[in-house]
Amino acid sequence: MHAKRQLILALAAAAALGLAACERGPAKNAFQGVDLTGADYAQDLKLPDVDGRERSLGDFKGKVLVIFFGYTQCPDVCPTTMAELAQVKKALGTDGERVQGIFVTVDPERDTPELLRAYLASFDPSFVALRGSPDQIKEAAKNFKVYFAKVPGKQEGTYTMDHTAASFIFDTAGRVRVFSRYGSGAQALTDDLKILLAEK
Repeated sequence: MHAKRQLILALAAAAALGLAACERGPAKNAFQGVDLTGADYAQDLKLPDVDGRERSLGDFKGKVLVIFFGYTQCPDVCPTTMAELAQVKKALGTDGERVQGIFVTVDPERDTPELLRAYLASFDPSFVALRGSPDQIKEAAKNFKVYFAKVPGKQEGTYTMDHTAASFIFDTAGRVRVFSRYGSGAQALTDDLKILLAEK
């Protein structure tokens, strides 16, 4: 009788665990960055490229997008981020062709189309630079909840830019999925890109 009672309790516990698993649903992708799946911001990005042609997320459908807000005279965060993305894209081999890097300048005053073109080509010629008017950049940053501000330098007329140090990663359907913080490393970025590249 004691053994039968133990069996009933064990079966009840197993059923409860099964029910709990059903209620939780399928496990979410374990992104290394912050999971933004279902976020109600960063829905689109409409800005001119260096040739003056307006671009939007729809132009890159079918690719995993890595979008970064920065500026060419940034001493460390921006070049490190772009170099890391270029490295990861190359390491992904043929899958890397389905990854698109997009650099949005927060310093259109100094970042001319020619400068942006040369800057990104030094990392990966396939990377796209977007540059709008100050008002357009403010609107785009607001849509992405990105912070940026001009910081006066020590010498008159000089300045740097404070800005959010992170990349936004979009899936092939154009939905924002991951917030990848600066300093997370190439492996974390690789892992997150592989998850999105593998999605159907």
